[in-house]
Amino acid sequence: MINVNTEHIPGYTIVESLDIVRGNTVRARHLGRDIFAGLRNLVGGEVNEYTKLMAYAREQALQRMNDEAAKLEANAVINIRFMTSQVMQGCSEILVYGTAVKIKKD
Repeated sequence: MINVNTEHIPGYTIVESLDIVRGNTVRARHLGRDIFAGLRNLVGGEVNEYTKLMAYAREQALQRMNDEAAKLEANAVINIRFMTSQVMQGCSEILVYGTAVKIKKD
C-alpha cells in the first residue's frame, strides 16, 4: 500500500478514486509512565514514555486505515492527514484518514 499526503503520486496515474478511509485508536496514560513523566517534568526534557506511546498509536491507526483501504481493493491512499484529540482526561485519540485509490504505473 502506497501512502502519501499529496494529491498525486509521481510516476503513477490514479485510475479510480474509491472512498474515504480512516483508522483510529484511543490510548490512555499508564500510571507507571505518569510517575516517570512527572519526574521528567521536574528536570525538563523529552518524555520518552509518551513519545513511544504516541508513535505506536499512530502506526496502529495507519495500519487500520490501510486495512480499510485493502478491503476496497485500493493499492494507495492519498491526501493522508493525522489528527489528535483528547477524548477524556488522560486519553488521547489518534485519527488518520485519506482517500483510497487505485493507481497504475506511468
